Amino acid sequence: MNLYFRLLLLTLRLRRAPRVSLWSQTRTPFRVWPTDLDPLLHMNNARYLGLMDLARTDLTVRSGYMQEVTRRGWYPVVGAQTITYKRSLKLWQRFVVTTRVLGFDERAAYMQQEFRRGGKLIARAVVQARFLKRSGGTVSTAELLEASGDAPADIELPSWVADWAASVRISSSES
Repeated sequence: MNLYFRLLLLTLRLRRAPRVSLWSQTRTPFRVWPTDLDPLLHMNNARYLGLMDLARTDLTVRSGYMQEVTRRGWYPVVGAQTITYKRSLKLWQRFVVTTRVLGFDERAAYMQQEFRRGGKLIARAVVQARFLKRSGGTVSTAELLEASGDAPADIELPSWVADWAASVRISSSES
């Protein structure tokens, strides 16, 4: 329920937020709430992933990309993600999640998200997202880039992200 309330707050904030490019970095502000805590009284590791969803929504809605993919009958799903934690977040602390597109491969889009408090890095994540068609099938990278309208000509997925994606891929022959 906590994330639905935060989604409502984000939706209200997005109405006043300036438009951004899909290729820019957004900063989505949050605060640690009591429902975010684990028994050790720091933010639960699962909560980071939920807040990353909201921060990605911030970027995709403000850029107009979410509206465009929805219009086309597409929707995003997370295929893989990895996160590294450096520091803890404690009750009532304010922090921001920065979000930016890293690039694409033949199967997916990749984003980097960082949790920062007072300029200090708290955690860093990479998310692999695939876009599916409501009519069935996967959206191609060419279609994703065409829908963006303003993709930079020199966008290239960092090699370490490509290596990570290859290492975590589950083949269709595995059950």
